[in-house]
Amino acid sequence: MPIGIYERMDSFSSMTLDIKEGDTIYLFSDGYADQFGGPRMKKFMYSNFKRLLLDIQAKSMCEQFSVLNKTMEDWRGGIDQIDDIVVIGIRF
Repeated sequence: MPIGIYERMDSFSSMTLDIKEGDTIYLFSDGYADQFGGPRMKKFMYSNFKRLLLDIQAKSMCEQFSVLNKTMEDWRGGIDQIDDIVVIGIRF
């Protein structure tokens, strides 16, 4: 469901999370997962993005930033970026 006006408007719901010190929350757009590249010029996909986040979550936020950037640069190769890529990580 997009944020804003759309032809089908479902209700949004609120959630409460029990966040502890050391937890990390990621907010992201569809851009990272939807980027084309790799050896077969396919999308990166959410399964690969999730696995990547799980693999790097123990690293410092600066290291995560570097890994995310390098991974996407390597994935894209010479292909232009097709969409915005937004990834926000918040560590508590």
